[in-house]
Amino acid sequence: MHWPHRPPGLRWPFHRPRFPGHLAWVDVAWAAFSVVNLVAIVVFSHWETVPFHFIWISLTLLYGFRVWSTKPTAWVLAVVMITTFTAIGWDVFHGAQSADELNEVPLMAAMFWMMVWHAQRRLAADNERDLVSEENARLLATQRRFLQDASHQLRTPITIALGHAELLAGDLAGRAEARDIEVVVGELTRLRRLGERLLMIAASEDPDFLRPEPIALDRFTMEAFRKWMPTARRRWTLGRLDSVLVTADRERLVLALDALLENAVRHTAEGEEIRLEVVRDRDGETARMIVADGGEGILPAELDRIFDRFRSGSQLGGTRGTGLGLALVRAVARAHGGEVRVRSAPGGGSVFELVLPAGRPPAPGPAAAVPGAELRGTPAAGRAVRSDALGAVSRPAHASGDPGPPGAGRTTVEEL
Repeated sequence: MHWPHRPPGLRWPFHRPRFPGHLAWVDVAWAAFSVVNLVAIVVFSHWETVPFHFIWISLTLLYGFRVWSTKPTAWVLAVVMITTFTAIGWDVFHGAQSADELNEVPLMAAMFWMMVWHAQRRLAADNERDLVSEENARLLATQRRFLQDASHQLRTPITIALGHAELLAGDLAGRAEARDIEVVVGELTRLRRLGERLLMIAASEDPDFLRPEPIALDRFTMEAFRKWMPTARRRWTLGRLDSVLVTADRERLVLALDALLENAVRHTAEGEEIRLEVVRDRDGETARMIVADGGEGILPAELDRIFDRFRSGSQLGGTRGTGLGLALVRAVARAHGGEVRVRSAPGGGSVFELVLPAGRPPAPGPAAAVPGAELRGTPAAGRAVRSDALGAVSRPAHASGDPGPPGAGRTTVEEL
């Protein structure tokens, strides 16, 4: 540590070239100011208390900006004590002041040294914090690089193994070994999904992670609704669909919404409700994509950690997931400047909200929901979609696995 040491972040408002010997212009200015005040103590002996305190106050102010190391600080303190003691002693010798005035010198020195001690402790703490921060940043960068490399390197062999396993599954169809190969295909599929999500989470902090484009969330949600309806025997319903335009990465947003829907399917039973909604908040600044389910819910102790990596919920049943789906949702939400929220209670289902910054509302079009229409026979089951909004899929809107005749208390959408 060179003398005088100036820690990062502490800078004088005006910079001047330093004098030889690492002396800044402010050091020379303070030395001249102190000499003038020493002379004033001798010349104006009856007013010595004012220049005396000027010297010590200016020294404290100078040290606050300079924060010298201990050895040069001790030398400067010794010089100030000797010179001020000598000047006041001159006044005492000539009878202008009492000898009690000399007691101020060690008292001021003690106060100054206590300030030096606290400043050095603060400087040491700041240095240690900087070192810890740098180490943490290095570890996080190493971890993210490892996740990216491992996920990328595992993708190809897993894909090859999965392809061969699927071929074997086709050849072994109807035989006793088919069940074993189905387990292999399932686990390889899970490994591939885990690797893709790890890679996505690790890349979420990269500057080029997003490729934003304007997206109408109501249409986007109905596309997901149409895609997921045939996948599980649940009571799929559409709730409120506000016309909201966001600037987002469509591919990343699809992955996040799929993760929420996958989580809802995994933790609901056949016939239980899964509801999708898009709600623009009152301030108009944010919009929420809501995935609500009537499943088993989440324990209160799990709520704070539900978005951590490899957390699946200790009480949840159903099939085992990767433990990365909700972590992926949070990573995508934060990358878009939003957040993800959850409300849940054991036995009362769960409500996940993906909050995104909203833009200007798009002009109303044929994709708007029709208030009052039902997707199942129950009046509160949700809303239907216009027949020309989502394309042609000849399947009832309730998608519960038991279509039933159109006249049996269910409303069907012929071109959903």
